[in-house]
Amino acid sequence: MRLRLALVSALLVTGLAAQAARAQISDNVVKIGVLNDQSGLYADLGGPGSVVAAKMAAEDFGGKVLGKPIEIVSGDHQNKSDVGAGIAREWFDVGKVDMAIGFDNSSVALAVEQLAAEKNRIAIAGAVGSTAFTGKSCTPNEASWVYDSYALTTSLAKAVVAEGRDTWFFLTVDYAFGHSLEADASAAVKAAGGKVLGSVRHPLNTADFSSYLLQAQASGAKVVAFANGGGDMVNATKQANEFGLTKNQSIVSLLVFISDVHSMQLQAAQGLKLVTAFYWDRTDETRAWSKRFFEKFGRMPTMPQAAVYSAITHYLNSIKAAGTDEAKAVMAKMRELPVNDFYVKNGHVRADGRLVHDMYLAQVKSPAESKGPWDYYKILSTIPGDQAFRSLADGGCPLVAH
Repeated sequence: MRLRLALVSALLVTGLAAQAARAQISDNVVKIGVLNDQSGLYADLGGPGSVVAAKMAAEDFGGKVLGKPIEIVSGDHQNKSDVGAGIAREWFDVGKVDMAIGFDNSSVALAVEQLAAEKNRIAIAGAVGSTAFTGKSCTPNEASWVYDSYALTTSLAKAVVAEGRDTWFFLTVDYAFGHSLEADASAAVKAAGGKVLGSVRHPLNTADFSSYLLQAQASGAKVVAFANGGGDMVNATKQANEFGLTKNQSIVSLLVFISDVHSMQLQAAQGLKLVTAFYWDRTDETRAWSKRFFEKFGRMPTMPQAAVYSAITHYLNSIKAAGTDEAKAVMAKMRELPVNDFYVKNGHVRADGRLVHDMYLAQVKSPAESKGPWDYYKILSTIPGDQAFRSLADGGCPLVAH
């Protein structure tokens, strides 16, 4: 009888332990959703390449975390915040998605960020420029892994003004990302002793920039700054060259991806100065990972694509350390654990969700300087993370005590 009771007790304990282990991972799967522009003007910088990077991260982790499978799904938000929010809502409510990543569009990111907080899921931004994401709109359930408009513009504007190009005119994409880029760059230009002579705004995905370039030309500014990205930046740069704008004025792009340079080719892009979070040919580690990515995708990775791999790996390590995929417990570990990989060294996630890491001031090589395909950048200097990003106190995140 005693033996029978002991066996029953042992079975009960074993059953409870197994149940507890199952409860560590909701729905017995860790599901990650890559949500970005899969087919439009931002598809080259993130798009399908970010899905490849996400799958690489899951595979390199062994395909499981805490004994449960890792699943990657993807969605195309078409650069529409309502479409992005609709996909995210379905993912969180029905699809058992634990974390959404990417976005690569500030309006979509801001919408999904609030939804993730409401549903107690996690949202990790890739190429998202709006400082509001980790600022006034911050939540306990988000992180931003690549850059924001402050990091992209501040060091670049200082460097350009210091060269004597001290009067600026902005050609700005008319949504949250462009507005944020222009505001931060303008503040940096003025702080460095320069002047802003004006600006003009264009719709997202503009084909013809002629009227905007005419206004930029008429301003007489020494610098015409493009506060846009992806296909818009590529088209604006090509048309500025065709227009002859570069004969008397300098073009500065506030956001450049290696995919843009590849699209424009070095003849058109040469000499452009930019700030980047990642360059594939910077170290032995970046080269090794990027060559693996190239074998799968046929292109060298952009900074958002490299960041997707880094962020997912850190997320999975944080689940492992927390012993659960519950969002707040995982976010606590994401803030606690340092980020050390090919993408970031000694990075850390602040209370506002900002991953603080070094950025790099770079210049696009001339055709003569390039040794072959994808050999596009010269790294001019490293901008330490605590200088690259605005301070925690200045961000305006409601979660941060002032």
